[in-house]
Amino acid sequence: MLGLDHLLSLPEGRTLEFKQDMTSLKPILRTLIAFANTAGGTLVIGRSDDGKILGIKNVLEAEERLANAIADSVAPPLIPKIEIVSTKGHSLIVVRVPYWSGPFYLKSEGKAQGVYIRLGSTNRAAGEELLAELKRSIKKVAFDQMPCPEVSESGLDRKRLERAFSKIGKKVNSQILKTLNILVPYGDTFVCSNGGVILFGKDEYRRRFFPNAEVRCARFQGTTKTHFIDRYDVDGTILEAVYEVPKFIQRNTRLAAKIEKIQRKDIPEYSPLVIREILANALVHADYSLLGMNPRIAIFSDRMEIENPGMAPFGFVFADFFSGISHVRNKVIACIFRELNIIEEWGTGYKRIEDVCHQEDYPIPSWVELGASIRVILKPHPITLDAKEYPVTVSNEALTERQEEIMELFQKKERLTTKEIHKKMRTTISERMLRNDLASIQKKGLIKMVGRGPGAQWQLFVS
Repeated sequence: MLGLDHLLSLPEGRTLEFKQDMTSLKPILRTLIAFANTAGGTLVIGRSDDGKILGIKNVLEAEERLANAIADSVAPPLIPKIEIVSTKGHSLIVVRVPYWSGPFYLKSEGKAQGVYIRLGSTNRAAGEELLAELKRSIKKVAFDQMPCPEVSESGLDRKRLERAFSKIGKKVNSQILKTLNILVPYGDTFVCSNGGVILFGKDEYRRRFFPNAEVRCARFQGTTKTHFIDRYDVDGTILEAVYEVPKFIQRNTRLAAKIEKIQRKDIPEYSPLVIREILANALVHADYSLLGMNPRIAIFSDRMEIENPGMAPFGFVFADFFSGISHVRNKVIACIFRELNIIEEWGTGYKRIEDVCHQEDYPIPSWVELGASIRVILKPHPITLDAKEYPVTVSNEALTERQEEIMELFQKKERLTTKEIHKKMRTTISERMLRNDLASIQKKGLIKMVGRGPGAQWQLFVS
């Protein structure tokens, strides 16, 4: 437990708040409720916002008044630890609240309106979506485990499933889908889980029910979001984003070099291993119940930000993450990522990130909770700050499996329109993603466009 002097020196945050006095009890009660519902916390009464120790007059009377208010005003019964402590000739009240199954609420505001949670250093009434998330966490049920009744097994994209599991040598059948909770019971039948739709649903269902599962990327000029240089929305599942996003980052970040033992060593602006780890973590822990918020990657001249919707899981503090304690928000998605070797053992992510940064001299990223989202901020490798050029593409970059399939089509016919290519593809793909692939292949100098407009055709580039 933190000593008082150290506690008083800390800034307010997810688990700490200061109040100057007890003039108004309602804000104090809201803070205690928010602590109990979110991750526990400590409230210190008698310290001003500017850090000055003011103390509390008639502290015994104040303590009794507070204890009675908590007993009379909060439901279910909340039993925090209330202490009177002294420092610099002043008496303070320190209230320590554990995280506990509730949800706790202010009686005068009722069960629907009186539930508060902690977002950063503020208390916020839990809206409908956050209240539902809080209740699920109490029942130990993840949002991605819940059934999506409108989507039966036929709503799964079989090609996506087979492509994903073929990489680990597994064949997909209904029993495996049930074991992995991609299919879950609903009444007397089985339907797709929310996680199943997010990961493997046909595009029409994924876009209809989970448009917020689309990953969005942008490269900005300078250090603000004023001007776009490049942008890309991954027109596929979050599994595909694991492989597509690093390509966007690669073409929009700097590459430096240094000579080691007479050999050249290329230094990317950001470590690919760290990017993959943070990206996978963000996609696994995003709150896909929050409509209107998407996972985002933003690249600036001085930093990169990887942001996922959703506050930190209830009962979680960042110290847990840094010490290797895992709190999994999406159990189905996490299980599939683990099955497909995208993530490794639970709780080892931060240690791997830290090890890579130390070994390769990258700054260690920082994690920030911003309201209902979590942002990871990465800083460039110092040696890349002098590298002025941003590569548009990498000439020796291998084609993806999908791009190799596109190239095969040109061996059978001299010229093809985009629509003709789309119809001939074995892999399920949207026209927008196909256009991105064609542009990427064109940049590699393998194909060229002949003509303009809807009738434009593609053909092999022959020098």
